[in-house]
Amino acid sequence: MIKQDIVHHVIERTGLPRTKAEAAVDTVFEGLKEALAAGERIELRGFGVFSVRARKTGIGRNPRTGTEVSITPGKAVRFKPGKELHTLEKGAPTPSA
Repeated sequence: MIKQDIVHHVIERTGLPRTKAEAAVDTVFEGLKEALAAGERIELRGFGVFSVRARKTGIGRNPRTGTEVSITPGKAVRFKPGKELHTLEKGAPTPSA
């Protein structure tokens, strides 16, 4: 699924014009990006939790040459699925909303 598919779902469910639906989806995504950039945790009940975690400094290897390469510390976005997504993974039917 791509962003345009999400816009299409918004249009189908709300009846909004395409420009307003695109603006709504863009606004939500911008808010999510800004929150993650600020290091905030995003919890979407029934879906999951997005969080930013620090990556450790370490030493890796270049697989081609075998030389050691230092890995710089940084941040990575992590996603932990909620209960409803866990049931999807196991193939169980989802409750209707």
